[in-house]
Amino acid sequence: MARTPTMHNYENILRYAWRAYDHTRSIRSVEDISAQVSTNHVFKLLMTDGNVLIAKVTYFGSFEGFAEDHTIINVLANNLPVRYANFLSRGLMKGNQLFFHRHIDAEQDAWIIFYRPIQIQENPPRRLTEEQVRQLGREMAYFHRDCTLVSNTLPRSDRDMTSDVNALLQSARTDFPDDYELIAKHCRLFLENTFRINVHGFQKIPVFVDWNIGNFSVDQNGRLASRWDYDWFRVSTRVADFYFLSRVVSDAGDRTAFTYEADRLTEPRFLLFLQAYHAIFPLTRPEVLFIKEAYRFFLLNYVLRLGQYFFRPSFARKLSADVLTTHLPTLDEKLSTDKILRALNL
Repeated sequence: MARTPTMHNYENILRYAWRAYDHTRSIRSVEDISAQVSTNHVFKLLMTDGNVLIAKVTYFGSFEGFAEDHTIINVLANNLPVRYANFLSRGLMKGNQLFFHRHIDAEQDAWIIFYRPIQIQENPPRRLTEEQVRQLGREMAYFHRDCTLVSNTLPRSDRDMTSDVNALLQSARTDFPDDYELIAKHCRLFLENTFRINVHGFQKIPVFVDWNIGNFSVDQNGRLASRWDYDWFRVSTRVADFYFLSRVVSDAGDRTAFTYEADRLTEPRFLLFLQAYHAIFPLTRPEVLFIKEAYRFFLLNYVLRLGQYFFRPSFARKLSADVLTTHLPTLDEKLSTDKILRALNL
């Protein structure tokens, strides 16, 4: 099994990758600017010519999946309407292709992409005011609406929520033998409920899933200005973005230490967010019903199935324990979408 590279090894990997990209320019220094939560690593490269670039190194999943995701993001960055012309960072091209480098040696199989730095304007406050909550609701509605305009121009994505949950259902007996019955129950509930509300009929758009105060900025008028950190990108229903947005607008504010509790989805501030969103880009009743299933999906897929890869080991163990002992057992009792339906008059 490949082990996690050391910082020295990361520097070597990045220098090899850069030479493959452009041997006529050199890296002066490498700074690790990772969030220190996930297994992905992000570095700031100071070049000898004085320019700054960003590099991302990943060793989870597959190289093909890594390349697929970042190709879609790069096309999205170029195709979004002019309001979002500088919203997403663009990967470096070599010739007419987005450049990826795969580094394989005796210790690891890692994949690298280089980005131009994104311009960060104003970080949102750790706790938003109610007017800022409404503003973010409007901004996300505009952003999602514009994503629908370009969704048909993006490369095809192979990931699907149903296949992810089926994969957990297949692996849970081995990976979680003591909790298999609980996990299987919620996998089946997700599959049954999403079939009933016809999630496959929802429009699919680019969603970034993991929204938090630390990975987007706004301008002086509160409009979305830039977004980075693409660890949890996928093409899916827009509802997939709402759980983490409920955390952003929560009365508790942004927190470094967290668990995946459902409470944020029933807070009055999240209803304010959705009302502002709904006024710009109306939600349907089936989409609101899916908010509960999207939360169930986060617990099953991002914490249980993939948490050991996304998070550092200590985070992964704590989050899995929280899901298995608290969040899944109480999900259907604690979380109802009735309040949201009433707030949106659906």
